[in-house]
Amino acid sequence: MMNLRHRIEQQVFRLNGLSLNEFDISQPPGDPGLFGPDHIIWRIHGDFPAMLCGGISALMLQMLHPAALAGVWDHSNFREDMLGRLRRTSQFIAVTTFGNTRDARLLIERVKRIHLRVAGVDNAGKAYAASDPHLLTWVHVAETSRFLAAHLRYKNPQLSLADQDRYYREAARVAEALGAQRLPKSVQDVEAYLQAMRAELVFDERTREVMQLLFNAPAPSLLAKPAMRTMLEAGRGLLPLWAQQLTGQPVGPLTQRWVDKKMMLIAATLRWSIQRGAYARAMQRMGRDARYR
Repeated sequence: MMNLRHRIEQQVFRLNGLSLNEFDISQPPGDPGLFGPDHIIWRIHGDFPAMLCGGISALMLQMLHPAALAGVWDHSNFREDMLGRLRRTSQFIAVTTFGNTRDARLLIERVKRIHLRVAGVDNAGKAYAASDPHLLTWVHVAETSRFLAAHLRYKNPQLSLADQDRYYREAARVAEALGAQRLPKSVQDVEAYLQAMRAELVFDERTREVMQLLFNAPAPSLLAKPAMRTMLEAGRGLLPLWAQQLTGQPVGPLTQRWVDKKMMLIAATLRWSIQRGAYARAMQRMGRDARYR
């Protein structure tokens, strides 16, 4: 049984940014990083199954913005290395949430330098720059709103509205450090922002190709392939209904219930298997109980 738990954990880490072995989240002792264990962001970002589904959904939502998609399309190798991009995104979330103060700030500054080199013209002929505060805000809100949606569906549907608002306020600190401005910092303001952004979003041939690449991304193993497919389906179901309709693939209620049942089983298995995730390592650094509740 322990061998099975270890095998599952190792496969999970192949998707996780910690597999890059660049930052040690367990060190140095006592450094709370940008937040610390009493912040709600640790609770939400600490559940790997929900975060993976939310991250997939965030990518689907982000790429509906032509400028956000163009930055990735023109300046990365995501079409050849989709899992690599997921790992790098996972690394940024893990280190800025759970890492020590020095590493979190170092990674933020690194990403800011990368953004300065990412500019061009999107598929509609409009100039874009990854450092544009408007675009940074879109990427951040699309991401955090899907993380929270996944947490509410697959981890803690009873999370209070006050804690949901607190999550947005805490997460905004990282986005503001990257250069985002006028961030919505409550559930109500995030919903209003997403509605206001709908006029800028499109689903075209480029978006369709990326969606297909995402659904065809290789799994860590043949055994993991059905679980990965379920997580991808869960990610699509976490999109706002209007976004699902924009993609032309709205998820019906019966399909959603079936996906949710499968996802809850996968989530329970992953929580049983993962003993040394980012949350556990950070809690160990703080001398706290590392078990995620």
